[in-house]
Amino acid sequence: MQDFLLELGFEELPARFIDSALKQLSEAITSRLTQERLSFGEVRLFSTPRRLAVLIEGLQEKQDDMVEEIKGPPVSIARDAEGNLTKAGLGFLRSQQVDEQAIIVKSFQGGEYLYVRKEVQGQETYALLKPVLEDIIAHLGFPKNMRWGDYDLRYARPLRWIVALFGTRVIPVEVGPIKAGQVSFGHRQLSAGPITIEQPSDYPAALKENYVIADTEERVTDIWQQIQRLAQEHQATVQEDQRLLKEVANLVEYPTAFVGEFSKQFLDVPSEVLITSMKEHQRYFPLHDSEGRLKACFIGVRNGADNHLDLVVKGNEKVLAARLADAKFFYDEDLRTELADHLPRLDQVVFQEKLGTMGDKVRRLEKLTAALTELLGHAEHLDTALRTARLAKCDLVTQMVYEFPELQGVMGEKYALAQGEEAAVAAGIREHYMPRFAGDAVPTTIEGTLVSLADKLDTLVGYFALGKIPTGSQDPFALRRQAQGVVQILRQGGYLVSIEKLVGTAAEGYSDPNLGEDQAAALVKFLLARLRVTLLEQGYSYDIVDAALASDDDQIPSLLNRVRALSDFREGELFEDLIIGFERVANLAAKAEVDTLEKDAFLPADAEFHTSVQELEKTCLPLVEQGDFQGVLQQLAGFRRQVDRFFDQVMIMDEDPVVRSNRLALLKQALKLYRLCGDLRLVVSNK
Repeated sequence: MQDFLLELGFEELPARFIDSALKQLSEAITSRLTQERLSFGEVRLFSTPRRLAVLIEGLQEKQDDMVEEIKGPPVSIARDAEGNLTKAGLGFLRSQQVDEQAIIVKSFQGGEYLYVRKEVQGQETYALLKPVLEDIIAHLGFPKNMRWGDYDLRYARPLRWIVALFGTRVIPVEVGPIKAGQVSFGHRQLSAGPITIEQPSDYPAALKENYVIADTEERVTDIWQQIQRLAQEHQATVQEDQRLLKEVANLVEYPTAFVGEFSKQFLDVPSEVLITSMKEHQRYFPLHDSEGRLKACFIGVRNGADNHLDLVVKGNEKVLAARLADAKFFYDEDLRTELADHLPRLDQVVFQEKLGTMGDKVRRLEKLTAALTELLGHAEHLDTALRTARLAKCDLVTQMVYEFPELQGVMGEKYALAQGEEAAVAAGIREHYMPRFAGDAVPTTIEGTLVSLADKLDTLVGYFALGKIPTGSQDPFALRRQAQGVVQILRQGGYLVSIEKLVGTAAEGYSDPNLGEDQAAALVKFLLARLRVTLLEQGYSYDIVDAALASDDDQIPSLLNRVRALSDFREGELFEDLIIGFERVANLAAKAEVDTLEKDAFLPADAEFHTSVQELEKTCLPLVEQGDFQGVLQQLAGFRRQVDRFFDQVMIMDEDPVVRSNRLALLKQALKLYRLCGDLRLVVSNK
């Protein structure tokens, strides 16, 4: 067993490329080693902006020998009537470079085939690695690639060196102009020069001696500890941001955190603006006081040691001051214009080429929001909801949101409050984008809820009308996220409103394009599919979810109640009675050709069962209205006694066509009641 090391050295890679590229490199190497029948131990990964490295401990030095059986043509083709080899049989032997004595005959899928058994000698791992690694390196992909010089190799950044070691031996890998060796490089400024890696196990320590912490998780931990220590020294707190922390770790090789300050005059600007500027533009960590208020200082991370740190701090403070000065200018200028005065400019902003401008969308939002106030029972909020819909998109044309698009909605709220709008309207402007992603909160205000639903439904209807329906993993317009938001809002709000009705109401805002019946049905199905995904993620079984969604209902809260009721009921003692009764009814009800009953032809058992069905209906329908599906299931389970009695007393498929028709129609009526909670055919039995 020998350790193995591959390090690829680059010009500085974009931080967002590093993790995926390292994963790709590691998976490719371990997959190919497995294919080559080579065992290995622990796989350790290292990365910095200038390198991707894989260190594998205990790699097998030679492939195991193996005996391989190779299947040839069928005996009927390989031999003639006298048993002599035909051209097909002889050709098979030539291709395998063996003589006739190597042939064995084995059965395969009912036929007799020629086989040859060959002993394959395992090759030395060292000899195998060169072509394997060259192929892997050549096919390493990045989201964006570039070509440099006259070389055909395309990477995100130029490849500068390769270290490829098996034990102490250099694997003679060649990729483009680069030949592998055992020489790596430390920190660009702090390292004394090239580093010779004698053996793979020396790699992490050798780099650390040259101011490179190659282990990403070690850098993350080191950075976070430094940040927390500095925050405590300045009587401040710092909010953990894993995304930012990982990004910063991928920007440095030897991190040193520092504290910088900015003028307190900038604190007059909303903290969201300052924080966004610090995080998104400068990759700084904002500091807060004990009460959560933003302080006029920040923590940055330098790629290097603490030498001349005062100059680094001053330089970063100067850059941030310019950024914040721009932000304050944008904020002050935006405040000079009322939000409503931005409305005409929205007619110059395209929402979607065939769906009109943002101005058109706002007019649709106002109309749809008014309709939703009635549908959802919030008529008393009509005025504030309409005001919210009217102003919701106005901040898109402000200077601040142009500079910081991620602050859309947030700045709308800030400007609305500063300009005297009602608090509910201001909050609704911010909240109408919610939920922005899976797990995000839904709007808390009625205004935000109404406009958020209107916005998402309008977008979904428009794109479905254009035929831009997501397929497979493709969803370029994030319509699944929009649909998920609709479902989440309806669910948490407990709104008993038909999805089909919502889609139809939203479609009234469009005249061209027009949402056709098939497209409307597809959109309803699309929204219910989002509900299905949510329920499966919460642990409900697929059969219960599918059974509930197969009901005629399309109201989110009642569908949820059905799922909960079915899931709980399956664990109870009455579940078997429910399913047996249902199956006996369903098996024959499918044969019913008519719904009408000829009561004059009722025999006593028919009349008795008819009365039982009517009583069941009178009991179950009010329970459905109340959302008590557990009660419905209990009634249906108890109905098994009447079903069994009916089947015991009569022959359903009676020779008399009128009697037979009556009994099948009665079963069909009973089946409709069994389907009040869903399609029980889809429920898998516990047994």
